[in-house]
Amino acid sequence: MTELTGNPPDGKRPAPATQGPGLINRLVASRSFQSWAARFPLTRRIVRREGEEMFDLVAGFCHSQILSALVGLGILDLLSDGPREAGQIGHVCSVPKDRLDILLRAGESLGLLKSQRGKVRLTRRAAALSGVPGLPEMIRHHEVLYRDLADPVGFFRGTTETELARFWPYVFGAGAAEDPGTAQRYSELMADSQALVAEDTLASVDLSSVRHLMDVGGGTGAFLAAVAKQEPRLDLTLFDLPAVVGAAHQRFEDLGVTARIVPGSFRDDPLPDGADAISLVRVLYDHQDDTVLQLLRSVHDALPVGGRLIVSEPMTGSRHPERAGDAYFALYCLAMQTGRARSASEIAELVTKAGFGNVRIPASRRPFITSVVEAVRQT
Repeated sequence: MTELTGNPPDGKRPAPATQGPGLINRLVASRSFQSWAARFPLTRRIVRREGEEMFDLVAGFCHSQILSALVGLGILDLLSDGPREAGQIGHVCSVPKDRLDILLRAGESLGLLKSQRGKVRLTRRAAALSGVPGLPEMIRHHEVLYRDLADPVGFFRGTTETELARFWPYVFGAGAAEDPGTAQRYSELMADSQALVAEDTLASVDLSSVRHLMDVGGGTGAFLAAVAKQEPRLDLTLFDLPAVVGAAHQRFEDLGVTARIVPGSFRDDPLPDGADAISLVRVLYDHQDDTVLQLLRSVHDALPVGGRLIVSEPMTGSRHPERAGDAYFALYCLAMQTGRARSASEIAELVTKAGFGNVRIPASRRPFITSVVEAVRQT
């Protein structure tokens, strides 16, 4: 905070910033300073805004649970057809009136709902949320993450057993993903949320010079299906674990997509050859650096000279932490107990170590959805 004019209650002027951040922080933490700043005309708006932002951090868990309840009870889906009276909502969702009133007002406070003329409707924000592919499913899935974070001190000390580590067993190897139920839940959740990832990835890369694209770790083929729609001339190959790729046959058949499907594990099997571009979409952050480096070297060996690597996944903010990468995906990966969210520069470093050159980090449309790193095999 810069030096202010005016005198606080103790008669002392605020210390200038040049006296060090420690002194400034002690001053800002002073109750008498806070009381003075809340009254002083030049600072009271700042105090109120920062106070509200601080309260949002304190109440953030309640906000996420309100959203979870609106999705879980089907209220957002119900209102997507148009405004409803509160009584109708309570009847359909089986929520007592007094509790429903609190939930609806809470939703309105978060900018998701609007009460008007005795009815409740969605705001533009809520309508957009409902229309994002896979987002409602991810919100429902968050109950697992919430349980893992119930003891945050133990979570960051590494003394808790996390449920997400059991939900994503495939990352520990091919043998761990043989359970069809687990594989299906994983595949559905990933495929549902893949539409926006594919859209932003394809907006960041130019495939005009590519002849054959192979998607490694491509699950049920959602990304390749989006590629086929935009670039129908491309030859396509999907490579992933046998328990995961089973549903890709049906997806490609339904969409009229022609693609080669090769089941296998990049840990144990060589990657198929023939592609001049290989994509890794939301793959690296599932694994530790040694596994990532092994995969990147396998990709390097499978590509011809001049072949391209495309990495697309949520990334951290490097020297400037960002909420999506550093306060969400980083924790999610930690709960998985394998892998980690990385910055674009960290991925570029691993890519270079694997033998690639001409590393490129294009601007991302929406970093909270995905970011991209590209590279070329030079020798």
